[in-house]
Amino acid sequence: MSHREIEIQDLHFSYPDGHVAIQHISFSIQHGESVGIIGANGAGKSTLLTLLMGINLPKSGQIFVDDIQLTKKTIPAIRKKLGMVFQNPDDQLFMTSVYDDVAFGPRNEKLEEQEVDRRVNQALEIVGISHLKDRSPFKLSGGEKRSAAIASVLSMNPDVLIMDEPTSALDPKSRRRLIVLLNNMNHTKLITSHDLDLVLETCERTLVIKEGKIAADGPTFEILSNEELLDSCGLEIPLSLQNCPICGSSKMDLKKQLNFLTSND
Repeated sequence: MSHREIEIQDLHFSYPDGHVAIQHISFSIQHGESVGIIGANGAGKSTLLTLLMGINLPKSGQIFVDDIQLTKKTIPAIRKKLGMVFQNPDDQLFMTSVYDDVAFGPRNEKLEEQEVDRRVNQALEIVGISHLKDRSPFKLSGGEKRSAAIASVLSMNPDVLIMDEPTSALDPKSRRRLIVLLNNMNHTKLITSHDLDLVLETCERTLVIKEGKIAADGPTFEILSNEELLDSCGLEIPLSLQNCPICGSSKMDLKKQLNFLTSND
């Protein structure tokens, strides 16, 4: 048994119209890692996720999840190990109550109703919406829908949590709650996002994709503080790392100054 949760070997994919979306990508993700995948629109991030989930199959190259190679025959087994939360939670919620949405996966696995109930309640408690279990998902706020979608994935006990633009359309308070939730989870996590401050706070490692290739792979702070690299990939340094627009000082320096003044009051 390998300690690698996911391994990608020389992955290549093009669409029927000839557009090459992924160009000979190779990388691995270790058990327990939280990895951000960033890039400009059209870089290939979403295509990479569809390949991981077996929605699309590569033209060449291999994908291994927990030592199982992804093929047409192994897709069901792979999807038991990978849980994906879509960018739009409305694509994931379709039952008449939050409880039934979260229970859908376990029930589809023909589990005993007692086990289904245990999994549902556990998942709802993890994301903090047990009080919403009888509500219609269509009447929830954006943040509540996101939490319900995450719970529907957690109820399947995946080894890896994959999230596509998790903060999309969230208000600041819901976004902060999601960041806290992600940081408290022990799952291996793969997060694609244009919200680079989210990536900075939740991922210790980041991959940058440009035109279907890996432009950089390394510690998140090093990647996201590299202005030249990000600019060449159509990205900007996260707001939390940008200099003050008034005095030009870095926010890290301002924070140190504030801490110094506070400690000497």
